[in-house]
Amino acid sequence: MDTVLDEKLQKVVARAGFGSRRQMESWIQAGRIKVNGKIASLGDRVSSEDKITVDGKKLSANTAKAITQKVLIYNKPIGEICSRNDPEGRPSVFDKLPHLQHARWVAVGRLDINTSGLLLFTTDGELANNLMHPSMQIEREYAVRVIGKVTQEMIQIMHKGVLLEDGLAKFSDIQFFSGKGLNQWYHVVLMEGRNREVRRLWESQGIKVSRLKRVRYGNVFIPSVIKVGQHRELSVNDVKDLYQLADLKYRPAKTSRQRISKNLNKKRK
Repeated sequence: MDTVLDEKLQKVVARAGFGSRRQMESWIQAGRIKVNGKIASLGDRVSSEDKITVDGKKLSANTAKAITQKVLIYNKPIGEICSRNDPEGRPSVFDKLPHLQHARWVAVGRLDINTSGLLLFTTDGELANNLMHPSMQIEREYAVRVIGKVTQEMIQIMHKGVLLEDGLAKFSDIQFFSGKGLNQWYHVVLMEGRNREVRRLWESQGIKVSRLKRVRYGNVFIPSVIKVGQHRELSVNDVKDLYQLADLKYRPAKTSRQRISKNLNKKRK
């Protein structure tokens, strides 16, 4: 029998990609989640046999199973959007990802249609949420090609912070990389992921960004062997490092033999 017992409901729904455990606790209190047709209560625990719905949407029967946590690194090309569906029919970053059973890919942050580079996808919604949350202060590094004369004063201003329409923004690091004239490349680091934040910071100094590529997220760099439009699954050790960075405990799925052994030990006790 492949049943996992005694998991908190908020943990299971967070893992499905709806948000953090704390958010799911508030959803439970608001009556938005049902278990086996009844409005759930905070403290409920579920197994893979329970039927869970969120705002009327039925979760997979396998949502409560302890599936293996997978993380993909994807080299996004320019021209793809980070939404699953688009009324305009534009290609999506999800189109090329491998098909999953009993799970779904959750994107760790977004890149706009004109930005390329590193995207992370995971089957663990709580991991994605923690990696994106501003309070975690996780670095995002970008390679930026700019047009215009960049002065030391501009760099100091972007280091110190610029008040944009959605609040104060700044780079924690700015390094000249190579080039001259219309082909100057800088590497910049942000500690959050607001919409078009890199471009808007440079534009606040009258500098146009002509090319933007994310090259690092936390401790994950995009390797040169992953060409544009390709993806690769991270190793178990790299996944463990990401969980540590997100302040979460890595719990690999138990094999059927391990689950049977655990159930037998419980009966003996």
